[in-house]
Amino acid sequence: MLRQAKDLLEEGTEFKALLDTLSDVDWQTPTPFKDWTINQVVQHLHGSDKMAVLSLKSREEFQASVKDRKLLGSMMNPSRTGSELLQDWWSYFQEMCELLGNSDPKRRLAWFGPDMGVMMFTTARQMETWAHGQDVYDLKKIQRNNTERLKNIAVIGARTYGWTFANRKMEPPGPAPYVELVAPSGEIWAFNDPSTDNFVKGDAVDFCHVVTQGRNIADVNLRVVGEPAILWMSIAQCFAGPPENPPAPGTRSATRSATR
Repeated sequence: MLRQAKDLLEEGTEFKALLDTLSDVDWQTPTPFKDWTINQVVQHLHGSDKMAVLSLKSREEFQASVKDRKLLGSMMNPSRTGSELLQDWWSYFQEMCELLGNSDPKRRLAWFGPDMGVMMFTTARQMETWAHGQDVYDLKKIQRNNTERLKNIAVIGARTYGWTFANRKMEPPGPAPYVELVAPSGEIWAFNDPSTDNFVKGDAVDFCHVVTQGRNIADVNLRVVGEPAILWMSIAQCFAGPPENPPAPGTRSATRSATR
């Protein structure tokens, strides 16, 4: 099984364990993410996972559903809530992980925009699951345990420096900054060419929070030096879709997550 698919399955399994503890009232409670309720957060993940399964099974059916606005709406906006939604999401999520795990790593998958390679596609699903999982951890004020599988998200975060600016129709203000992160294990993860005047250094969890827009750069403990690095960290976006802005300073929990 593709390693990234194993990491994705572990990410989802951990998130499901948290969701299993929720009450009916919890599911209807707004999270710190745009005041989406937990129902809306999981519906969002479930809709994307359903489309991922469709793409994995049939490129033609995926492309047809994207063109059919009514069909796309029904796929992307599940109506179930609470425990029923959890069961539906988990069923599709497991199927998605199995299909990804058994795919040729060189395979290209149809998606919203350019095709994506299986490995990057799998990491993108992990990134979404991890980031939106944090919405629930923040709401419940539960300290999260992060593992070495976070490296997949750090990789996609470092690689999307150029995308952050291209997505806003902006020219990058300089070369991609050197990124040096301390992993949950204490290992050092480094990306891009070393630099003494253009870099981002610090905790890997904090970096992943910033590039997924779960935290404002002002609310984490990262050392950011140089104009390219400073501007990037203020608008970093490692996910697809139109430009989004990070949460305002102080509006998301700044409590440091636990690591193991």
